[in-house]
Amino acid sequence: MCFEINPILYKLQILIFLIMMMKYKKTFFVAVFFGLLSCTSSNSFYLNKKNILWVYLEDTAPLMGAYGERLIETPNIDKLAENGVLYTNAFMPSPVCSASRSTIITGMMATTLGLHNHHSSRTQESEIKLPKEFKTIPEIFKKTGYFTFNNGKDDYNFSYNRHNLYSQEYKVHPLYGKLGLPIDFSELTQKQPFFGQVQLSGGKEIFKKNFQNNISSPVDRSKIKLPPYLPNNPVLIEEYAKHYDAIQITDKRVGEIINGLKENKILNNTIVFFFSDHGMRITRNKQFLYDGGLNVPLIIADFTNQFKPILKGTSNGELVSGLDIGATSLAIAEIEIPDIMEGRNLFTDPPRDFVISTRDRCDFTIDRIRSVRTKNFKYIKNFMTDRPYTQPTYMDVNGVEFVKTMRTLKEQGKLNSVQERFLSDFRPSEELYDIVNDPFELKNLASEQEYELTLKEHAKILEDWILKTDDKGQYPENEENLKFMLEIWGDHVVNPEYEILKNKYPGIAGSKKHILKAQYQKSKDY
Repeated sequence: MCFEINPILYKLQILIFLIMMMKYKKTFFVAVFFGLLSCTSSNSFYLNKKNILWVYLEDTAPLMGAYGERLIETPNIDKLAENGVLYTNAFMPSPVCSASRSTIITGMMATTLGLHNHHSSRTQESEIKLPKEFKTIPEIFKKTGYFTFNNGKDDYNFSYNRHNLYSQEYKVHPLYGKLGLPIDFSELTQKQPFFGQVQLSGGKEIFKKNFQNNISSPVDRSKIKLPPYLPNNPVLIEEYAKHYDAIQITDKRVGEIINGLKENKILNNTIVFFFSDHGMRITRNKQFLYDGGLNVPLIIADFTNQFKPILKGTSNGELVSGLDIGATSLAIAEIEIPDIMEGRNLFTDPPRDFVISTRDRCDFTIDRIRSVRTKNFKYIKNFMTDRPYTQPTYMDVNGVEFVKTMRTLKEQGKLNSVQERFLSDFRPSEELYDIVNDPFELKNLASEQEYELTLKEHAKILEDWILKTDDKGQYPENEENLKFMLEIWGDHVVNPEYEILKNKYPGIAGSKKHILKAQYQKSKDY
């Protein structure tokens, strides 16, 4: 009868038995040795498989030393880059948490599976189910013998039994979803190989009560140079500065993770993915399809020194989609990537010619935008030109200071033409930017004859993709999801899509606003 063998002890046991066989040449030891060998079919899996760990940030721009940033120091993140590959053109499939995370964990565009609207499937009435035979990335790992966990938020826009994905206790919030209770690294020594995720606040460190106390060396505000689409205003500078400070705190957290792996002697069998779900929270970035909302840090570090495709200390400028993180993780673990998955193996598959990104309803704000990012150009298609870029959002409801400042500066006529354009009532149906010569995407070339062919080529890419994947954003959202948003956000909802619901269900607007102040509750089904 075979028994489970710890990988390190197993190697030691084999060595001891070989020595004893040579010394005593006893039949007993020969029998035991071959008994051990009979277990190798099940236990060799544990000897050869690498741990995969995702260090998963929120709302974080690649403003780090490894990416050339000099205003702050990020030694721990830089060390990850020294031990792996740094990707400079990694773009997320969506500029908002739940849609991006739903894509990454399934290896499928959220729009393909109908998971594209932010905070969907949060009630039994509005639940969205994955196809019956479809398996998420952690389910595939789990099925092949990996221990799986996610320390922190899931934020997936589909209905799921969390125990099918992860082996740990968790909490639940009625709007923000499920959150895994931390598993300490010391528990993982006997749970290898593992596929794990450690969620870090990243750009959201600024919301923590002890944020200021955690900053050991605040960035010099006087040296901050804002992108040209933001005004040189103290409020905007401070918001940007806090993001720098949040990254410094994040760097400390990364150091703690690596040290924890090392202290528990599991670092040398672990490959680490470091990335963010989307870009930073600032005007024109988060929730929008410019590079500032989509371009994120991505580093794959090999501490095993055994995965040859990872050339340490190198930089890769090929186009990468967040879709590819899950597929590449499976490939490193030598697990077959399902044919249905849209992600690619970054180490063997051909580089992407383009990356598609999508934006749909964010909280109560209904919109539909698509983008095509190639090496040299960004094409954006605005489907809802009846509404401005800056519709009311949760940030207006929460009184976010930089949002109020931008609106005030516009009213006072203190924004230049580039800065004011994003706050205007007019929104073009198409945008085209020359990324090489215009990296901040300031000059829209869509109407210029010189770029007519380029515009058509990118528009065709998008049209073909919509047809091929049956982009679910082209269809109306189900009533129950919109109804839930109306119940939570009440009078703040202004889109015409809600008017039918207001008439159909009088009195429900704002009836569940208490959910915004609800606390996570420990699940009782573990």
